[in-house]
Amino acid sequence: MPELGEDVNISADPIPQSRLQPSPGLRIALEVRAPREWLSLRLSGVYYGVGIPHGDGGAVVLVPGFLTSDRYLATMRRWLKRIGYRPYESAIGRNIRCPDLLVERLSLTIDQAYLETGRQVRLLGHSLGGALARAAAARAPDKVGQVVTLGSPQAYADVHPLIFAIARLVGEGERRRPTRPPECYTDGCACEFARAAGEKLPPSVRGASLYTKSDGVVDWRCCLDRTGHANVEVPGTHLGLVFNRHVYQEVARLFAGG
Repeated sequence: MPELGEDVNISADPIPQSRLQPSPGLRIALEVRAPREWLSLRLSGVYYGVGIPHGDGGAVVLVPGFLTSDRYLATMRRWLKRIGYRPYESAIGRNIRCPDLLVERLSLTIDQAYLETGRQVRLLGHSLGGALARAAAARAPDKVGQVVTLGSPQAYADVHPLIFAIARLVGEGERRRPTRPPECYTDGCACEFARAAGEKLPPSVRGASLYTKSDGVVDWRCCLDRTGHANVEVPGTHLGLVFNRHVYQEVARLFAGG
């Protein structure tokens, strides 16, 4: 078993399901531990920039996960600013609309960050926000230099049934909008986001996937990047990844080129 923070090499063979995996109900119930991760972060030197690489003043656009907004990532934005980066909100609004529309909004933020800093942008996405970040990077590889995802599905999505149920409700709402095609949020969706999902990042863009095996929302196996980029395991919950001191330590290392 790899040590904490070690990049994991993933073979092309599927990973067998473990008989010891807890039930979906138990896994999602364990997400109540997320506030402990927030407290542990605040008590850690990592949160104050101690013992980690500092930034180069470059732009980092943070992308929230499904059902959340930029406010959910406020702690991480403040931390990135404290250690020497220039963080940006995604400006996508609440992450409940058609992903293709959200990628369009995210692309505008990337354009702004690129223009204001004159340098390639780093993207940091949580859960579905990581998938949006990868799709946006595929649209603008000249403006994006790196994508780091936190608990984000890669080539396929295997999430808790409750999340699928909510997504179905969201999809029904999207399909009722006159501007959205009837295939929105279905297997028949042919939008640019659907085509880009699961594709490799452009060769010029560095990628990394951080995941936790105790994820109660997304099956950690579908968070593994099998295209040659780094996979880094951390302890913790899915919801708490944005407050996780181990995640902060690894993000600082990855952004610094580690």
